[in-house]
Amino acid sequence: MKFEFAVIGGGISGVCAAVAAARHGVKTVLIQDRPVLGGNASSEIRMHICGADRHGSVEEARETGITEELQIKNRVRNPQHSFSVQDSVLWEMTEFQDNLTLLLNTTVTDVKTENGKITAVSAYQMTTEKRLDIQADYFADCTGDATIAAKAGVPFMSGTESRDVFGEENAPEIGSDCTMGSSVMFMAKDTGKSCHFVAPDWAYKFTEEDLKYREHSYIESGYWWIEYGGDKLNIIDDAEKIRDELIKIVFGIWAHIKNTDKKAENYALDWFNFLPGKRESRRIKGEYILTEKDVCKIKSHFDDIAYGGWKMDVHVPGGIKASDKEPTTYYETNGIYGIPYRCLYSESCPNLWVGGRAISVSHMAYGSTRVMGTCGVIGQAIGCAVSAAKKYSTNNGGVIEHIEELQQTLLKEDCYIPGVRNEDPLDFAKKCKIVSENKDAACVIDGYSRNDKSGKHRCDLAPEESIELIFPEKRKVNEILLKFDSDLSHELTITISEYIKSRQQDFPPSLAKQFELVGLSDGKEVYRVTENDNFLRLRSLNPNIEMDTLRIRIIKSYKNERAGLYEIRLY
Repeated sequence: MKFEFAVIGGGISGVCAAVAAARHGVKTVLIQDRPVLGGNASSEIRMHICGADRHGSVEEARETGITEELQIKNRVRNPQHSFSVQDSVLWEMTEFQDNLTLLLNTTVTDVKTENGKITAVSAYQMTTEKRLDIQADYFADCTGDATIAAKAGVPFMSGTESRDVFGEENAPEIGSDCTMGSSVMFMAKDTGKSCHFVAPDWAYKFTEEDLKYREHSYIESGYWWIEYGGDKLNIIDDAEKIRDELIKIVFGIWAHIKNTDKKAENYALDWFNFLPGKRESRRIKGEYILTEKDVCKIKSHFDDIAYGGWKMDVHVPGGIKASDKEPTTYYETNGIYGIPYRCLYSESCPNLWVGGRAISVSHMAYGSTRVMGTCGVIGQAIGCAVSAAKKYSTNNGGVIEHIEELQQTLLKEDCYIPGVRNEDPLDFAKKCKIVSENKDAACVIDGYSRNDKSGKHRCDLAPEESIELIFPEKRKVNEILLKFDSDLSHELTITISEYIKSRQQDFPPSLAKQFELVGLSDGKEVYRVTENDNFLRLRSLNPNIEMDTLRIRIIKSYKNERAGLYEIRLY
């Protein structure tokens, strides 16, 4: 099988990388070793997608782009928070995407290299009993474990660096081989009547003293701290042993809850994951290593292509085995920080990018960058970078020469890069005269698509208000790009946690549901479209009609009296 781009690993980062590249016309294959996509967010593991918004506690921080598209499509189809239904949304976004071939149940077994470049990967598809030789010009390792990079000879890091390696204030004085562990979640079901639970004899036993540092009052679902490995047990080499231990632990935890908490009398253990969620293993050594200094000082880099903002969330090695310690320590990041493009590759393998949690970061910074919302926007950046590499016939490092173009591409596709604004020379909306009853209307062409430290950039439109863009001269409009307000201060992720569900909205209240576009030429109407059931933040329309004026009116939002509009672009 021959492709231009092969993505190995179908977690959130891999999905975003593959979809982004395919949408740019790159012939892409997405290879996933499981029957479902999503990685830790799949129905096999059921972890909610966290990011810089920290469960909606940081204003205007939720990730947009393809990650947002996934989350909001899932909210429309899946208000019941079913992870299996979310599996179908991920499958749909990849299976029906032009230029994208999806290979599920397919494990890469070997990597073939020549002169330092990957030429092909060998794979086995379990369901069809086929052995595949997959050739490509470019590759992305989104396995989470940097498996492809390691097989290709890319240098990597693992364990915990000491304080003096990168000059990190909160790093330990003495380094070690220890990593964070893997976790198993569970769900409990209210049966409506008293039910007993008899623990199997192989289950571990726990007391309240054992769990004194581990919150366990929410009995419907839990708990990220059911964690093991990372100390004497290596997350990759000992993965099967870690899984076995976690099953003994989860049954022991549930037995303790049933025997000590009266609220659990009617509850029965309904589900737990036999496939543990991995937290940390390898990290590549890229052209730049992001450290605690970058994260805490909110340092900007000339090649930022994504951002993070989750606190440095560093778990204790060994997990529950270290019951005398807090399960994690949080270190503040002081806000949103940029992630440079140079963290996504090593020049030792010029046609390989690495996405997800295995990018080039220190152990301390990794505590923040590893979460799936951040991994998603990194994946989209990789997909767009591969498109640039193809366009200019260059390699991963060569894209640096076109970094401003890559940044502008990402902004157009509704990704956010701190400190970077729309300066796309092809967008002629910035040259238009704005006419509106609304005093904030001019912000729709100010170059920003969310509120941030630079100020407020949202225009809140009442149904009777409109915005007119009057062109400098008559132009053929091939594309109209609209970015609405989908309330980036609240999270959209599905979750098994009833507590997190209780903090969420049903749907973004100020998102435009019904809007109207009218194009005029010499005062005569030449184009009209009315959308009655919009549910996306980013909308692209293709009139391909000559006009000199465009008028937009948002007729109805999902709940609020006014609907929010951030940006209008014209091409």
